[in-house]
Amino acid sequence: MASIFFSVLLALSVLSSPFLLNANAHTKLGFSADLIHRDSPKSPFYNPTETSAQRLRNAVHRSVNRVVHFNGKDASVNSPQTEITSDGGEYLMNVSLGTPPFPIMAIADTGSDLLWTQCKPCDDCYTQDDPLFDPKASSTYKDVSCSSSQCTSLESQATCSTEDNTCSYTLSYGDKSYTKGNVAADTVTLGSTDNRPVQLKNIVIGCGHNNAGTFSKKGSGIIGLGGGSVSLISQLGDSIDGKFSYCLVPLSSENDKTSKINFGTNAVVSGNGSVSTPLITKSQATFYYLTLESVSVGSKNIKYPSVSDSYGSSSKGNIIIDSGTTLTMFSTDFYSELEDAVASSIDAERTNDPQNVLSLCYSATAKLNVPVITMHFDGADVKLDSSNAFIQISEDLVCFAFRGDDQLAIYGNIAQMNFLVGYDTVSKTVSFKPADCAKM
Repeated sequence: MASIFFSVLLALSVLSSPFLLNANAHTKLGFSADLIHRDSPKSPFYNPTETSAQRLRNAVHRSVNRVVHFNGKDASVNSPQTEITSDGGEYLMNVSLGTPPFPIMAIADTGSDLLWTQCKPCDDCYTQDDPLFDPKASSTYKDVSCSSSQCTSLESQATCSTEDNTCSYTLSYGDKSYTKGNVAADTVTLGSTDNRPVQLKNIVIGCGHNNAGTFSKKGSGIIGLGGGSVSLISQLGDSIDGKFSYCLVPLSSENDKTSKINFGTNAVVSGNGSVSTPLITKSQATFYYLTLESVSVGSKNIKYPSVSDSYGSSSKGNIIIDSGTTLTMFSTDFYSELEDAVASSIDAERTNDPQNVLSLCYSATAKLNVPVITMHFDGADVKLDSSNAFIQISEDLVCFAFRGDDQLAIYGNIAQMNFLVGYDTVSKTVSFKPADCAKM
């Protein structure tokens, strides 16, 4: 779903003589690629006139807006449209479509499933800096039929033309943006850090011919890395044993090191310091749900409330893990209790955030004794560093990177930085292991 990921450019360079892989084959793969944050100098979104604090402030605002990305998707099983936000991810991905390979740059999103891009002819498209993908120029492109499993796997997002029996899709986003086009299959080429690109054949994609809304002209679609049946992760399937992981370099890092995303045998998270928690399956298969039992601030343990949702389930799967959201979001009541515990442990004068986005802030010149904050997931205690808890959002302001929001709980990417985070969609676990991501 739209969400590993934050706005980052996944730099996947496509080289000649790639190792060929049929996406349906049982070849076992292990490869890694660079994840470049959207505010990195290597990203097209980079604004050299902004300070690092201004970039963090912008990421905080995107994080708040991204809640719409998830809100309402689990509200109705029969909802005809997908409620996610359009330009909400924090990372971008460079991949290539078709034969010969045509490079596209799109948001890499753990909160979305379908890989889609703008295509020629574009009946009604948003302005895009890069050229549009021309399906007629690809020898491996083919529209899928209404009766195909690829079409039926899209469920309510797919419609069929009675005239030519071709499958079409419609994705509507929470901010009224949308994409409409043909469901197709084509070759997708991914690069890797060992310079051995991987070609994946017959990957289901969306070829958008009618797209509008708040999409950025610097991107050309979305690459779905969620848990649904048409996501890239699910389509890679047996070849990666359902495994992927990432290691996010802290945003404050000055050495311009890139984050990494790993697939298959490269994605195993194990060894000293690693802990695992169950991945909970819900009716909305796109999102990755975990179970948070409590949060500790020093020796004070704050139990996370059990609230039944519309399906009657209780505390299981009560928080979404998402690399595309900067902040960590909790219900307002729980957040207030957490904030009080953190504030009472810090002997410094509080300062107001002039934009009223974050509520626990201090002067950047104050010496903060940040308490140890531990996330107690089911079976996994994740101890946060001070850099996972506080961020500098202006020259003179440092704030708690958590926020109250009654729409839903999200475990955001600031809390995940300098952890190797592994997803195993077969064993249904998410694992965490402290790491120096700049050295990976």
